[in-house]
Amino acid sequence: METRFLQTFVVVIETSSLAEAARKLNITPSAVVQRVRALESEIGCKLIHRSGHSMRPTAAGAAILAEATRIVKAARDLNAIAGGDLEVGGLTVGVFNTAMTGMLPDVLSALKQNRPRIDVYIVRGQSADLYRRLVLGELDLAIAVKPHFKLPKTLDWRLLREEPLVMLVPEHMDTKDTRAILSKQPFIRQDRNHWGGRVVDRYLRKIKVRPNEQYELDSLEAIAVMVDRGLGVSILPDWPPPWPEGLKIRKIRIPNAPRRQIGLLSQRSSPREWLIRAFVDEAITALTDRKAVLRNQR
Repeated sequence: METRFLQTFVVVIETSSLAEAARKLNITPSAVVQRVRALESEIGCKLIHRSGHSMRPTAAGAAILAEATRIVKAARDLNAIAGGDLEVGGLTVGVFNTAMTGMLPDVLSALKQNRPRIDVYIVRGQSADLYRRLVLGELDLAIAVKPHFKLPKTLDWRLLREEPLVMLVPEHMDTKDTRAILSKQPFIRQDRNHWGGRVVDRYLRKIKVRPNEQYELDSLEAIAVMVDRGLGVSILPDWPPPWPEGLKIRKIRIPNAPRRQIGLLSQRSSPREWLIRAFVDEAITALTDRKAVLRNQR
């Protein structure tokens, strides 16, 4: 049985989409269909059916999903072990939303240039969810916000970036008095279920300010657009560009405000240890180089 057929089946179920599975596997949607059909032919039953716009497992597909995932992971481990110092194999990397555009492309570009035989499978999610999946062994490492609790000894943390909190206000607003702004303007809050949102919440509690909360959202980009539309003000981490284009907003620096820490969480003991180390090294180098470029452009 071809492990790539099993991998394709697993990715289709994870993404619920032929097009998204094709993008992640770097093949055409028709090739995805062919692989799934070949697997179904070999097993002798239908594994996936279409439900609306989504692809869902049949009863038989759901029954084999866990074992298929285990086999795919075991095959990656064998490739990694056999590759040894040649740095050949695959990594499953979790990435939270703003890092998908602001950090990940630079890291993947560096990997492609310097370590082209390392394959990276990207999983998108909130930091809390990525942490859970990392602990369960579903991820090899994750680019995430630093947890607000002590990490278990099974995980490593490497800091990549610190993002100061800034106040976002419409461009026409002249005052820079953050307390006065918070006392008068509607406040758009980042979801407190997110680790980044908890950084903001702790800051507001520290300065003993209870803003007039208007909305609570889980998307930093959406909050920035809402500030542009005059729906309120917000306090957010100053995440790396790109930001939404055409925004007419101002960033006000907040003295002595805490910083959101972004870094790499990884499994300390893994058969892909050298691949994880290679990814960490490339990420640190690539993002350090980017910070230097951005400083020179100011």
